[in-house]
Amino acid sequence: MRYRLTFIAGLATGYVIGARAGRERYEQLRKAAQRISQNPAVRNTAESAALTGREAASKAFGTVSAKVGDRLPASVTDRVRSLRDQRGSDEDDWGTSNT
Repeated sequence: MRYRLTFIAGLATGYVIGARAGRERYEQLRKAAQRISQNPAVRNTAESAALTGREAASKAFGTVSAKVGDRLPASVTDRVRSLRDQRGSDEDDWGTSNT
């Protein structure tokens, strides 16, 4: 699904850049894209995809941590822990909650 979306986005971008229809068609495409991005169903899907990604990353982190274990130098382990503590657990990069 991701590759299909990437292809469609690339196709749309190529059309906009290479279109000979002029500014009017560009504005129509821009407004359509804006309407789609503001659609509640699209926003909910994007949020659920982000949450699923966070969960997958968390599971991957746990798996890697279990396999790597004590093989990392203490300085690396301490640095990772300090960065994790600084970031906090309830906020993402944009300052919103993970709920």
